[in-house]
Amino acid sequence: MTQEIIIATGALFGMLSVIFGAFGAHALKKILSNEQLHSFEVGVKYQMYHAIVLLVLGFNSENVTSAIYYCFTIGIILFSFSIYGLILSDVKGKKLRFLGPITPLGGLLLVIGWLLLLINVL
Repeated sequence: MTQEIIIATGALFGMLSVIFGAFGAHALKKILSNEQLHSFEVGVKYQMYHAIVLLVLGFNSENVTSAIYYCFTIGIILFSFSIYGLILSDVKGKKLRFLGPITPLGGLLLVIGWLLLLINVL
């Protein structure tokens, strides 16, 4: 994985995290329950945390394997975006229940990404 792709991916996820965070804080705050808003915010936070990790890894790309990059990238998509989908579909009254099992798979990929990073630097 090239340094530019890793940094661009981190920057994209970081930018989207700010946009989604603002969307949640302003537009969704009026229509979501406190529990739903909290869940949405968890997705935004985890997305931002891992966007920052991708940026750091991109600037230190000698410690990054393709597996680490893909675990973090796919993990963000499965974890955070499934949360967004679950919350927004629930608001519309048609909760996309198939997304429920996807969230923990994304979380598992994030954990594996961290484990691979640990193994790689040791």
